[in-house]
Amino acid sequence: MSRFLLIKAVLGPVLRVLFRPKVEGGDRIPDEGPVILAGNHLTFIDSLILPLVTKRQVFFIGKDEYVSGKGFKGRLMAWFFTGVGMIPVDRDGGRGGVAALMTGRRVLEEGGLFAIYPEGTRSPDGRLYRGRTGIARLTLMTGAPVVPFAMIGTDEVQPGGKGLPRLGGGRRIRVRFGEPLDFSRYDGMDRDRYVLRAVTDEVMSEVMELSGQEYVDIYATKAQAA
Repeated sequence: MSRFLLIKAVLGPVLRVLFRPKVEGGDRIPDEGPVILAGNHLTFIDSLILPLVTKRQVFFIGKDEYVSGKGFKGRLMAWFFTGVGMIPVDRDGGRGGVAALMTGRRVLEEGGLFAIYPEGTRSPDGRLYRGRTGIARLTLMTGAPVVPFAMIGTDEVQPGGKGLPRLGGGRRIRVRFGEPLDFSRYDGMDRDRYVLRAVTDEVMSEVMELSGQEYVDIYATKAQAA
């Protein structure tokens, strides 16, 4: 049994008991071939829930600090995060965005399932912010369809994105998946900034419909700095 299946077999039932996640539209994710999952990002546990509610293993970018800790705790975190599909990338440097994009491209060209949060960071206030065009470049470079998704209620379970999740209180997490989006009509146009913005905005519009969030047409990092 692979480490992913082992973690899913052990933690899946625990998470179902603790958070009672309800999955809607999970069958919309193709069973094989390259697929991009693109969704909102409310809190840290989004990246714990998503890999455990999909049939296929999900790969996603994470901060390298999650796997570089010392001692038993650091080794345990590294074992868990790499086991559920996290690929550590140093995103703080000037080349961080390029490294993340190339990593996603590699996963997709190998026929994998790659998850991305187009906002680039967690929402500072629960609203949905403008998407960055890396998602558009990925789908146009690889031809992979985009399946939009929405996390609902994770910010109530773990407000602020930090600390231990709250248990009980009637809170229930929902994960909604939309219909796959095909952008093959823009084939060969991955360097056209207008096309990249149009594709990104279409993806974010679908995420907004799924999540029911208020949309804000600025980047989340700008809102955080304000």
